[in-house]
Amino acid sequence: MKIAISIGDINGIGPEIILKAHKKISKLCTPIYCVDKEILKKAAKLIRYKMPKDIKCQKIDKNIPTISPSTIDKDSGLYSYKSFKKSVALAKTKKVKAIITMPIHKKAWELANIKYKGHTDALRDYFKSEAIMILGSPRMFVALFSDHIPLRDVPNTINSESLSKFLINISSFVDKKCGVLGLNPHAGDFGVLGNEEKEIIKAIKIANTKLNKEVFQGPLVPDVAFNGKHLKYYVAMYHDQGLIPLKTLYFKESINITLNIPIIRTSVDHGCAFDIAYKNKAHIKSYINAVKMAVKMAHKE
Repeated sequence: MKIAISIGDINGIGPEIILKAHKKISKLCTPIYCVDKEILKKAAKLIRYKMPKDIKCQKIDKNIPTISPSTIDKDSGLYSYKSFKKSVALAKTKKVKAIITMPIHKKAWELANIKYKGHTDALRDYFKSEAIMILGSPRMFVALFSDHIPLRDVPNTINSESLSKFLINISSFVDKKCGVLGLNPHAGDFGVLGNEEKEIIKAIKIANTKLNKEVFQGPLVPDVAFNGKHLKYYVAMYHDQGLIPLKTLYFKESINITLNIPIIRTSVDHGCAFDIAYKNKAHIKSYINAVKMAVKMAHKE
C-alpha cells in the first residue's frame, strides 16, 4: 500500500522523524516522501544519521531551500505547503491510498503568503467540504466542533443544526458511546452560567434520533468529563477544551485525523518542536500511530 508523506517544515523535526522511522514504516506500507531527496540527505548529515538507501521521494521544487534549524522563514513555509499539495494531488489521482502530514509552522505559511492557517483549513477549501478534526490515541479520541478560531467566536458557532450535522458526520468513526462537552463551567448549571447547552442538548437529540441509536450523551460538565476516562470518544466545543486533557494524558502517542473529506489524511499531533530540532531528540510514536491509522482506514474502504 502506497502512502504519501509530506515533509512539513524542514527547519523542524519532520525530516528527523521520517529518517528515523523509515525502517518501521516500510513494514506497514510503501512510503512516498513528498520531498526532494537532497533535503533528506542534508537532514541526515545534520543529525549524523545514515540515509536509508531505499527511500522513495517525489521532487517538489527546483529551488530547494536551505535547512536552517529552528528558524521561522517564508522559504521553509512555502516548501512545506508545496509538499503538502503534492501529497494531496497523489491521493486525488489515486496514486496513493492516503496521506500523512508532518508538522508545518503556521507563521511560516503566513510569511509565505499562504492564505490557510493549516492543513485542515486548506483541505476544507480544496474539497469544499466541512473537514472535521479529530485527535487522539488508541485509548481516547477528541473531535473538535470548532478548531482554529478565536475563543471569542466559539459561542456563536454553537447551534443545534450545525452541531447535530457535525455529530452525524463523525458517527461512522465512533464505535462506542461518545460524550459531548458543554461549553460553559458546570455545563451551564441549568442556564445560570450560560445558555449554549440548550442548543447542545437539541443537537444530541437530533443526531441520536437520525442515527436511531443512543451514540451521543451530554452535555458533560467539562472539568470532570475526563476524570476516570470512562469514555473513549469525546466532542469538544473548542480547541483547548479537548486538547489539554488529551495531550496531558497521551501527548507522545496521539495523532490527528481529518474526517469528512474524500481522501484519507492522518498526521502527527505535535508541532515543529524547534526547541529540539536537529538535536536527535524527536519521538516517532505519534508518526507510527498516524501511519497505522491511515493503513487501517484504507483497508476499510
